[in-house]
Amino acid sequence: MLPSTSPANAAVPWEERLRWFREFRQSLVRLRHAVRALLLDERERILLDRRSSIDDPSYTIWATPGGGLEPGESHEHALRRELVEEVGLHEFDFGPEVWWREHFFPMPSGHGGQREHFHVVRVESFEASGTPDVDVVERRWWTATELAASEERFAPRRLPELLAALLRDGPPEEPLDVGV
Repeated sequence: MLPSTSPANAAVPWEERLRWFREFRQSLVRLRHAVRALLLDERERILLDRRSSIDDPSYTIWATPGGGLEPGESHEHALRRELVEEVGLHEFDFGPEVWWREHFFPMPSGHGGQREHFHVVRVESFEASGTPDVDVVERRWWTATELAASEERFAPRRLPELLAALLRDGPPEEPLDVGV
């Protein structure tokens, strides 16, 4: 059922109406669940992959490592599997989920988008040795200052300000919806 946009619903709190619309959207689109690592080293740098678009290789975006959850797989198990595969990281402490986001795009799997869960993973600096996805064209460690000064595209879009707040304030009590 489509949530009503009637002026009578003005009495319904915005957060409740937003929940209705999100539930409606999810009823139309099958989302893939994924987990991502905010890999932070001892110098508080973050490891990011520069990915190119399959449709347009000149379009690139910097994103955190991670990937989709297999059926029945926990966030921790999926992230451990993904970090071994993608960056060769075998040992790490699984940290809290601090952010989440949903973005909608057609996927080869038939999903209409992805819901990503971001976990903090504190590590000693290392040289990545895994097998990155085919769309990864570069990988590097970034400081919060470098992110803030960059003209590059990031996922999530607000990554520079989100990371600065995380490093300054620590993890939020509940994971934050960080938008696209």
